[in-house]
Amino acid sequence: MGEKPQETVEGEEVQTEDPETIEKAAVTEEEAETAVAEEEKVEEEETEEEAPSRRTKEREEEFVEERIYTVGLGRAWIKPPKKRAPKAVRIIRAFVQRHMKVGELPLGEEEEEEEEGGRIIISNEVNEKIWSRGIEKPPRKLRIRAAKDEEGNVTVFLA
Repeated sequence: MGEKPQETVEGEEVQTEDPETIEKAAVTEEEAETAVAEEEKVEEEETEEEAPSRRTKEREEEFVEERIYTVGLGRAWIKPPKKRAPKAVRIIRAFVQRHMKVGELPLGEEEEEEEEGGRIIISNEVNEKIWSRGIEKPPRKLRIRAAKDEEGNVTVFLA
């Protein structure tokens, strides 16, 4: 097995390797790939420590006010079946605006074109809960947690 078989093709010698050396080369290539992958993971961890991801920033963000509500969505069932889930989203948005005082201006101030009072952000989990049974059958009521930050933005989560 110490000898390598040789082939001749049109006057040139071409060396072919035996299966043992091919396996050894494959093992060393795999080791090299795992080493490179480990180095990349270490680099990613270092960058994550320096700049936290967007989701962790949102969770770390200080909330000024946080309340838990049960929103009745029965009025969405008055609409035709194919318009109920979008109506439920609008009901939640209006409810949060009314109860968390988003977009209201103090007396004496005129309304400007830009909204400086903040905005309402409905989280993905709330949206998925409303749409979980499809457009025709949203839930009759929903328990939510509304959190207001320093800028006046209100984020709606499931309670």
